[in-house]
Amino acid sequence: MSSPSPHASASPRNESQDSPAAPTATEPVAATIEPAAIDVDDEASENASTIDDQMSSYTASLTSSVVDYPTEYGRRYHAFRAGAYNFPNDEDEMDRLDLVHTLMVKTIGNKLFLAPINQAKLHRVLDVGTGTGIWSIEMGDLFPEAEIIGNDLSAIQPKWVPPNVKFEIDDVESEWVGQNKYDFIFSRYLSGSLADWPTYVNRVSQNLNPGGWAEFQDWSFMLQSDDGTLKDTAIQRWADTFMDACKVFGRDAQIGPKLKDLVQDNTDLINVHHVPFKIPNGPWPKDVHLRDLGMCNLIQLLEGLEGFSLKLLCGGLAWTKEEVLVLCSQVREELKSGKVHAWYHYDVVYGQKPEKEE
Repeated sequence: MSSPSPHASASPRNESQDSPAAPTATEPVAATIEPAAIDVDDEASENASTIDDQMSSYTASLTSSVVDYPTEYGRRYHAFRAGAYNFPNDEDEMDRLDLVHTLMVKTIGNKLFLAPINQAKLHRVLDVGTGTGIWSIEMGDLFPEAEIIGNDLSAIQPKWVPPNVKFEIDDVESEWVGQNKYDFIFSRYLSGSLADWPTYVNRVSQNLNPGGWAEFQDWSFMLQSDDGTLKDTAIQRWADTFMDACKVFGRDAQIGPKLKDLVQDNTDLINVHHVPFKIPNGPWPKDVHLRDLGMCNLIQLLEGLEGFSLKLLCGGLAWTKEEVLVLCSQVREELKSGKVHAWYHYDVVYGQKPEKEE
């Protein structure tokens, strides 16, 4: 695979994007520079009637890539540690997760990670909550000499993978076992899924080899808007309700902006860096890169909306299925209108395990 970067992704590329430069391991803790407000493309909002055709075209341009699972609300869920994860794992969700992978890779500059890892010292990599395994597979292709291990609650990963990649069914919130540690531990998109983040980030740091790196990527489901168009919308109501339901299950859905403090307060990692991004909820920005992210995000939101909502709202807040579907219909209509200019925080935090003292 040819690439200008040692950790560029095999996912669809947008060559016009500017990639954030990864700091070197010797730099001090960097000050966080917040992204600027997103300018709205008025023509995009006026052309909202064609959004279905735009989404169909966008999806077509992207490269698509043995457990008795229970079914609830017409969706399939994982069986291992049932109830620990409140989102589906069926074919529709697997397709959406692969799209989310593309979105997150695009967001950080067509890269799989930002940590300045030393390829010569990269022997064991752990991908926590691997989902469909797509990140692990791409890492296995990029680093054929390294052992890549992906773990998840569900065995939904493909069987045909690079020879240096393997998958395990595991609950990362259980006690970590095994003597072998890792040179790089990566986790992404766990917001709203874990019950104990301080313990989790601490376990990550304790399972790194000296000089190894950890990287956490996640977002906050607390939607934001720079122009006030989010106020009093069904989208805002849905986001608030989603976060309330996560709290009922003991989950925090606003992890992204908290990652830096979690790492600094609960680990011994040094050279900690925080790189924040914005991900729009539709193709309304003027900026070409942000518009592309917005379209990708809009498609995955629409595809996942009911899956996000049914088990959480019915199981956590005692909503009826019909009430959830009505709200989802209202949200879907507003998202496709292009009139609500909302965005999500997406944060990347990485740090290094101290080298052993001489």
